[in-house]
Amino acid sequence: MPPPIRVLVVDDHEMFSAALALLLERQPGLDLLGSASDAEEALRRCRAESPDVVLMDLELPGMDGIEATRRIRQACPATKVVVLSAESSADLVANALAAGACGYVPKAEPVEDLLAAIRRAASGEIVVRAKDLPQVLEVLRSRPAPAPAGARALRHLTARETEVLRALAVGDSTAGIAERLGISPMTVQSHVKNILAKLRVHSKIEAVTLAWRHGLAAARSA
Repeated sequence: MPPPIRVLVVDDHEMFSAALALLLERQPGLDLLGSASDAEEALRRCRAESPDVVLMDLELPGMDGIEATRRIRQACPATKVVVLSAESSADLVANALAAGACGYVPKAEPVEDLLAAIRRAASGEIVVRAKDLPQVLEVLRSRPAPAPAGARALRHLTARETEVLRALAVGDSTAGIAERLGISPMTVQSHVKNILAKLRVHSKIEAVTLAWRHGLAAARSA
């Protein structure tokens, strides 16, 4: 049995934070580390406890959730950040992803979707709703390249790596890619690791953005 996913909640709304903590405490396979009410506390907790997943509110007192995400990812690269927000504009989501978040979940989403997002984030997947993905990637594509890799680097991918990257760009999960290509999830993860190394990027979303910018793939409509 895999170890539980260690989760830290970062939100300054006490009632929401308490309700979320109560929910997470009851879930098998999750280990709630507790809650932080501001970015500085969250950063201290991450450095001390190295959570697997941080659920990050964006509207925090002092340092906002975007900057907090950036600093947590710099200090604790293994920690995945999932943004929780009442707002879900493409610009906001793009800003969170650019800061290092692996995705976002609107606060109004069903509990089941939040729990699935935590597990997907812990496994290294991008957590963005399929219907939002085209707009989010369009915003990211319009911005300066996040890394020096470009069309030449993309041409260095093998045929199978290109297939995997195209699948990531339309929002497929690791399990979905494995099933469609007839390979194991571990093999998919190995291909992703090679893709990131060849493109000289640090996250799937950066690789997907490059694929979009250079016409390798287009996001799937909802």
